[in-house]
Amino acid sequence: MRETPTWRIPVGILGLFAALIVYGIVIARHAPDLIGGWPIWVQTIIYLVLGLIWLLPLKRFLIWMETGRWNAPD
Repeated sequence: MRETPTWRIPVGILGLFAALIVYGIVIARHAPDLIGGWPIWVQTIIYLVLGLIWLLPLKRFLIWMETGRWNAPD
């Protein structure tokens, strides 16, 4: 268990926040142009997938914030 504060947590939170803002802007800017003419049900599925896809790297990122390593400790 960590006893002292680490610089990785505030840097990680700011990095995650910045990355999510960039990801959201890219999706909001480009997705409507690409899928705007598709049926609504297809657009809904695509936006749900795009809304969840950012979660994929989150586990390793949170591990790095806590331990300083990209893999879970043994």
